[in-house]
Amino acid sequence: MVKTISLPEIVNEDLASVSEELTSIAKKPISPAMTVSLLIAVYRAHLSEPCARDAFMQKIAKSDFMSPDEFEKVWDVPSCKGKRRKGQR
Repeated sequence: MVKTISLPEIVNEDLASVSEELTSIAKKPISPAMTVSLLIAVYRAHLSEPCARDAFMQKIAKSDFMSPDEFEKVWDVPSCKGKRRKGQR
């Protein structure tokens, strides 16, 4: 069953950009849904390695992320081109 999710504009733009990059690499169309599925597969494959999982867990535990509530409030606030808000890479 297909489910619809709402994404912040900046996340949607990043997803579209990654989808275009993957389309270029694969030399065939890669949809945003396929991109999300592939990114999840890469994430799971990466974290299946114990050393990678431990390093990721340590890094994420030390990172200064916005709370979900803070993120909800700022996700569609326009930012300066090329600059990311706190908690984004």
